[in-house]
Amino acid sequence: MDKPLKQIVILGGGSAGWLTAGVLASEHNSAREDGVQITLVESPSVSTVGVGEGTWPTMRNTLRKIGISENTFIRSCDASFKQGSQFVGWVDGKDDDKYYHPFTIPTGLGDANIVQYWRSHQRNMSFANAFTPQAHVCDSGLAPKQKATPEYAVVVNYGYHLDAGKFAQLLERHCTKNLGVKHLKAHVTDVRVCKQSGFLESILTDGGEVEGDFFIDCSGFASLLLGQHYKIPFIDKQSCLFNDSALAARLEYPYPDSDIATHTISTAKSNGWVWDIGLPSRRGIGYVYSSDYTTDEDAEKVLREYIGNDKVESSIRKISFKPGHREKFWHKNCVAVGMAAGFLEPLEASALALIELSASMISKELPARLDIMDLAAKRFNKRFHYRWEKIIDFLKLHYVLSKRDDSQYWIDNRDVSSISDTLLDMLKIWKYQVPSHNDFTDVEELFSSSSYQYILYGMDFNTEGRLTSSRDMEPQLAEKYFLQNQTLTDKYLKGLPKNRDLINYIFSNGMPSTV
Repeated sequence: MDKPLKQIVILGGGSAGWLTAGVLASEHNSAREDGVQITLVESPSVSTVGVGEGTWPTMRNTLRKIGISENTFIRSCDASFKQGSQFVGWVDGKDDDKYYHPFTIPTGLGDANIVQYWRSHQRNMSFANAFTPQAHVCDSGLAPKQKATPEYAVVVNYGYHLDAGKFAQLLERHCTKNLGVKHLKAHVTDVRVCKQSGFLESILTDGGEVEGDFFIDCSGFASLLLGQHYKIPFIDKQSCLFNDSALAARLEYPYPDSDIATHTISTAKSNGWVWDIGLPSRRGIGYVYSSDYTTDEDAEKVLREYIGNDKVESSIRKISFKPGHREKFWHKNCVAVGMAAGFLEPLEASALALIELSASMISKELPARLDIMDLAAKRFNKRFHYRWEKIIDFLKLHYVLSKRDDSQYWIDNRDVSSISDTLLDMLKIWKYQVPSHNDFTDVEELFSSSSYQYILYGMDFNTEGRLTSSRDMEPQLAEKYFLQNQTLTDKYLKGLPKNRDLINYIFSNGMPSTV
């Protein structure tokens, strides 16, 4: 066991496998003989699932670190900019029921009680509009940066919408040509294990045996190593997050110069919700729902009604999934990343963000020798149990706060039996104090206090102010931030280009390079 870790085997491609390969290979010098050697084994017959085509802003830093130009990324992946999400119909389903969860944090967050000021003085506008320019930028169809802004730099914070299949292909090319990752397309037939330690020693395939010191399971829902071989139990979360099905379709733009939405549009329906994502060449639209509350036939009617029956570009594809995650994510010398570790639902695009976080922690804490593998596993499992629990609570928050009563689906989502104790406790606390960094312990929190504020106050949650708080009694500082935001909003609305115009410019000319 006292042996250096030199050979990593990744089972499975797609976004999970190739993104993990890229992060590890760039950090651990796989292109050099003295670096960690990485082999990615991928079945030639497994296609990318492609649930969720949105990223968080963290993807900018991930791509930059592994050496992919932003110009190349956007051109190769049919990618566009994402500045957050707009939620339509989630509160009560009325015509004016819309709010944003933008990626830019509120102006004055943490310095002043901007929530109390907004409630007392600016209720004629949404919380997001009062303290960030980004909702206005999205409403106007504007890009998050100017043509002269360098790659990966921002005017307002952004992630991406992308074609998941093309993204995996770009990562594959980059990893194999530039980062030294070996690629084997073959079917797995068996695994070989050390009888004494229980550690994996190799993967047997119809293309030969692949030996390794450390194995990363990116085999999707099949979870061939962690689930099927090691029999790590799956923790079902459908009693909390009801959705287990999605119907996905593609829609062409009516005109070549049609606007590209610069945010994900999430529209609540009777038994689920519809995602609407704008790429340069098309829109990706899908209905996420619970099979316990509706049929596939009725779900397709809802999707076609949203799109328009005569506008669907291709056949509608059904995707089934079970919301939940493995009991642990790292066992022996095997760790699962992506859907092999678990999946919840496409809401808030947590899937790719979890892949990034997993790959980053594996890379930073990659055991130098096999005898500390168990310690690395313990740290990883503790951190990711916390992260999965927090993501589940954050997604559930959207359903818990809804006042919709047009179906049993929405009514049951508010039932206390479907809500975790941790979320119930936080909702009690947030009745009297605004979400802050004190509510969270992870330095790389996926959903920070600002995200919770945008959802809570977008969905009309009421936090009572403390009469003893000097910040509540003296709103001048919050008003200063409010006025600053209005000035900044006017500046951005005048200075930012249309999203379509910037993407066309990138395809033709490119952003200034920072390399």
